[in-house]
Amino acid sequence: MTALFSRADQSVLGRWWWTVDRGLLFATLILAVCGIVLVMTASPPVALRIGIDQYHFIKRHLIVLFPALLMMVGVSLLDRRAVWRISSIALVASLLCMVLVLFIGMEIKGAQRWLDLPGFSLQPSEFVKPAFAIAAAWLMARQKDRPDFPGTGVAAALYLATITLLLLQPDMGMTVVVTCIYGVEIFLAGFPFWLMAALALVALGGLVGSYFVFDHVHSRIDRFMDPSVGDNYQVAKAIEAIRSGGVLGAGPGQGTVKLSLPDAHADFIFAVGGEEMGLMFTVFLIALFAFIILRGFNRIMDSEDMFSILAAGGLLSMLGLQALIHMGANVHLLPAKGMTLPFISYGGSSLLAVAFAMGVVLALTRRQIKPGTPAPRRRPSAERKRLPGRRRAYGQ
Repeated sequence: MTALFSRADQSVLGRWWWTVDRGLLFATLILAVCGIVLVMTASPPVALRIGIDQYHFIKRHLIVLFPALLMMVGVSLLDRRAVWRISSIALVASLLCMVLVLFIGMEIKGAQRWLDLPGFSLQPSEFVKPAFAIAAAWLMARQKDRPDFPGTGVAAALYLATITLLLLQPDMGMTVVVTCIYGVEIFLAGFPFWLMAALALVALGGLVGSYFVFDHVHSRIDRFMDPSVGDNYQVAKAIEAIRSGGVLGAGPGQGTVKLSLPDAHADFIFAVGGEEMGLMFTVFLIALFAFIILRGFNRIMDSEDMFSILAAGGLLSMLGLQALIHMGANVHLLPAKGMTLPFISYGGSSLLAVAFAMGVVLALTRRQIKPGTPAPRRRPSAERKRLPGRRRAYGQ
């Protein structure tokens, strides 16, 4: 790609290539490749168990993945105003679809979260997470610019509306993720400490209340605290798979414990990676997610635009928390929760949503260059040595 675009190239793609964070881009693409490998090896046993073509899930994964990656790149080309406008549309559409889910949604495993569309099951709550993060960021950033604008209040009302719809499904995991996104953005915006403390108390009260209100939450927490009180089959199998993989793993396609994991291709794909590719691979995956999150936060700290800081910070927190919940449930460090691993697990709605989120992160972390000026040229090393006191621009 570098050979295709000179630094003086003023085309849309040329300017994008020299301003986008290529480290974030390549790390995300590596995650997507790892996802292809893991879905390819984890999904055939699941497909055969339910009586469909063994390549059903990998075919559908690839059909969604490539448009998702194209969408990610397309979104990364947008400016901040376009990001906000598209996200606003996505938020309104997602909230409307979540209302529809309550009336005509499919019920799976006691939860009503999906809309049955021709050839595709849509989970609107996956899209509401990044859309909410961007909308709340814009509202709070707007209030920073205009103190008379009630951005904090509107964002709080939007948060309450979103988690209410999530709890009616019910989806406690998504509620936790949205709450953490909101909390991170409040923290980054520098709002008063009492506001963060109040949100923390409300979140804690909500978790305690959900234990008594929702039977599935009560059951999962009880089984997490004491595995003997209920069915922990999938978690036990996931731990067995990771343990049997050892340091180097059994080899791609050679795992046996995965054969008895009902959700090996989705909620427990991290365990399949541990069994077949070992501890080294799981550490590599963790390092990839850590690299993306830390590099992303490092880039937004260089920004002077409050909207970019809040939106990208919220989206990076969403990706990191989702990965943490998935991995934690696989090794029994957190209660079992049907949470996909971003860019790795099978799941069309999840894949499209995280691709959109990562596209926005790439868009908001691009280096800003004044119109009509070429991308910065790298100064020869000899010249840099003659000017030790001059500060170098980021990325040069």
